[in-house]
Amino acid sequence: MKAKQTIRKKSWVLGSNVVVMLSLFLIAFAGVLRANEPEPDSARAVVSYLQQSVLQAMREGEQMRYSERVKFLTQVINQTHDIELIIKTILGATLWHELDASEQNLIIETFRQLSIATYAGRFKQYNGEQFEFIEQRDLPRDQELVRSQLIKSDGGAVSFDYVLHQPAKQWLIINILFDGVSDLAIKRSEYRSILQREGFQSLIDMLNVKIAEAEHSE
Repeated sequence: MKAKQTIRKKSWVLGSNVVVMLSLFLIAFAGVLRANEPEPDSARAVVSYLQQSVLQAMREGEQMRYSERVKFLTQVINQTHDIELIIKTILGATLWHELDASEQNLIIETFRQLSIATYAGRFKQYNGEQFEFIEQRDLPRDQELVRSQLIKSDGGAVSFDYVLHQPAKQWLIINILFDGVSDLAIKRSEYRSILQREGFQSLIDMLNVKIAEAEHSE
């Protein structure tokens, strides 16, 4: 009888220890998960929202038509990018102020359409790619840098580094560097050259051509 009681007691103690150990493991694991999650309203959270939306568009690329991807990504881009500041920075203060109000509004909206079209046309197939966060750090002028990589199915990686600012409560992307190359710098050289050499309408025409090319990349 005593032997049975001893066995039951040992079993109960062992079971209790297992429960305690499992509980501690789950608490620790939950802490790791929380550590890997971006803080709400942070610059990293904005980048994460963009990247997860892009991956969703890629996963559903075979089912979603181009127009559906555009519709899906329009809200995402508007919530994560400061389109107006980006195009102002690309053109520079002097050229920007040479445009009248209607021209400024037209180029903002045309550039917005191009930005959305570029995402919709480029990110349309999924082969197991995943974004991996590297770091977030402060930059001068109250800006933040969020560094990440797109890990491809073959094990290769492409660096996606985002520069963000916070004009109000929301962090917004103002530049993206692909493998260290600034998208802002590339567009600055191209857009300013066309605007100065050929005029405003030629720049709008060029942007519209790129929008059409994104659509026809299906």
